[in-house]
Amino acid sequence: MNGAVPYHVGIIMDGNGRWARLRGRPHSFGHRAGVRAIKRVMYGCEEVGIKVLSVYAFSTENWSRPRAEVRALMRLFHQTLRREFDELNERGIRIVVSGRRWELSPAMQEEITEAEEQTRDNPNGVLNVCLNYGGRAELVDAVRSLITAGIKPEEVDESVLAAHLYHPELPDPDLIIRTAGENRLSNFLLWESAYSELHVTDTLWPDFGLEDLKRAVADYARRVRRFGGRTTEELALAR
Repeated sequence: MNGAVPYHVGIIMDGNGRWARLRGRPHSFGHRAGVRAIKRVMYGCEEVGIKVLSVYAFSTENWSRPRAEVRALMRLFHQTLRREFDELNERGIRIVVSGRRWELSPAMQEEITEAEEQTRDNPNGVLNVCLNYGGRAELVDAVRSLITAGIKPEEVDESVLAAHLYHPELPDPDLIIRTAGENRLSNFLLWESAYSELHVTDTLWPDFGLEDLKRAVADYARRVRRFGGRTTEELALAR
């Protein structure tokens, strides 16, 4: 047992559409409920002691969804950032966005840049919104960055590549939570989650709350984490 609260938790937020269909409502209804869940869980992280929360808001593959749904999602992200920014900033939460932001609208890019700059020094936690994000795309972009920087092939190792990810200053996630009962990573934080613990729950994302988060943390605390066959305790003794 590691007995610890995870420092960084990543969440694959699945089930908005199913949640809406169960209520005879359109997908947009589920997405709005899903946004409310992000806020609820962000504040739950503060309560249990989680310092970094990464949420999978929109993947690079999500552009293939119906055009009306994509437009509604982008509008919802933009509105949510504007509406919730002041409260997050007042609570000392730093906001960062991971993904190919240059493919978003100029207005959205401007909002993201402003939010990141204004919250850069906030000390009470990090909300990492993975928007237009894909784990494979992140690795491609990291390699492109290496080439642009003129780094020689023989100089490239894991630490050099990791330094060119979207937010290399963030620690790797200790725990990845997936809602709605699906058992796959779906291209989420592929490099960063190499040794993350996984927790899958049948709870649909709009219903996910503090008690679900506490169950996931308790599940994590019961595990013995291993890194290449060595536990966290063994690694600490070897340092």
